Amino acid sequence: MLTKEKEELLRLYNDGLAAYKQRKWDEAIRAFEGALKVDPNDGPSRTYLERSNEFRQSPPPEDWDGVYVMKTK
Repeated sequence: MLTKEKEELLRLYNDGLAAYKQRKWDEAIRAFEGALKVDPNDGPSRTYLERSNEFRQSPPPEDWDGVYVMKTK
């Protein structure tokens, strides 16, 4: 059974992921920040928050397919 906190985390993460895929960086950032308030140790939310911040500063090309290309190892 999911706790209320876990349900909220999943809702915020899914909202953030949907916004990320639609290139709505500010909306994605708000959702992932909200998820991290629920669980500061949530790795996926932290990763997508970092990527959303990067893309807000330097957007991917128009033909972007949602794939993130790592610049460092």
